[in-house]
Amino acid sequence: MIYLDNAATTFPKPESVYNEVLNCMKNYGANPGRAGHKLALQAGRVIYETRENLCKLFNIRNPMNIIFTYNATDSLNLAIKGFLNSGDHVITTSMEHNSVIRPIKALEKIGVENTIVNCDKYGQLNVEDIKKAIKPNTKLIVTTHASNVCGTLIDIESIGKIAREMGITYLVDAAQTAGVYDIDVEKMNIDMLALPGHKGLLGPQGTGILYIKDGIDLRHLKEGGTGSKSEELTQPHILPDRYESGTPNTPGIAGLNEGVKFILKEGIDKIRKHEEELTEYFIKELEKIESVKIYGPKDVKKQCSVVSINILDEDSSEISYILDSVFDIATRSGLHCAPLAHKTLGTFEQGTVRFSIGYFNTKKDIDKAIQALKVIDSQIK
Repeated sequence: MIYLDNAATTFPKPESVYNEVLNCMKNYGANPGRAGHKLALQAGRVIYETRENLCKLFNIRNPMNIIFTYNATDSLNLAIKGFLNSGDHVITTSMEHNSVIRPIKALEKIGVENTIVNCDKYGQLNVEDIKKAIKPNTKLIVTTHASNVCGTLIDIESIGKIAREMGITYLVDAAQTAGVYDIDVEKMNIDMLALPGHKGLLGPQGTGILYIKDGIDLRHLKEGGTGSKSEELTQPHILPDRYESGTPNTPGIAGLNEGVKFILKEGIDKIRKHEEELTEYFIKELEKIESVKIYGPKDVKKQCSVVSINILDEDSSEISYILDSVFDIATRSGLHCAPLAHKTLGTFEQGTVRFSIGYFNTKKDIDKAIQALKVIDSQIK
């Protein structure tokens, strides 16, 4: 199969990721932080090493400010619901995933206001519109770094600067960019950073990360065993324990560590360059097919390796089904859990066929995808 659904989860992973998950399960899969025996200590060391390697990748000063969750949705819910209170105002954009929009909308029932800033038909945000949306009670700005629908990149550094100047907390959803684009939480004034472990970070599913800057007090959304302060009947407030109740996904985190180590070894620039080259080539070839509509900026400096298309007015799900069943090419169709983004792009009724390119894709994969689209196009005509 030609796998072009990396925006959902990267596949395949580096071989070291598979090997370490199995190694953990077989050789040190004990419960970290819950005992003093050798296996528990080894598991704890691997988890701490993963925090340290994530710090290297995102210029995070303190490994204890990294919280392990189970996916980016988990991280975003903790950040949004744990931070906002009745009477607060939050700003976000029309290109967000439902993992941002739904928690924000859910908070309306307790009196949290929201403003959804509209992006243009290419998914691009005018940063000044964020500034204009700020109110006296604005406590949080939440934006994606890149659209999961059409790949459009958001200038998070400029938004971070505005947030810092105005004393507003800034949360970034880096689901489509972590591991591929440079993200520096200090330079970019990012107060909270939500990440999936299983996409660009090349780890297993069931892994997520939330970075919380020193001084930010989030309500924890669950209580339970942490292995620390067990004599107390209330949740400890030390990080990361406050937000990591229960047995962690040690095999998943061990695999994630290998994914991060692979990125550190290969280099972000090399990974990004490869994906940009394939994306640029794909867009240029798509533009030669007259009946194909391409959404987004169509510029690799303005979008990540996510490309959404339609063929005339054909149902996007049908095109994706043909690509899979006839040509053995994996894509994703529909609304991609981002209905407001599709309304922004004008594709809400039709959805789109989304191709998302990863580090392990090749030019040959792109050529086969283009050829398949040409065949489908000729049959439709």
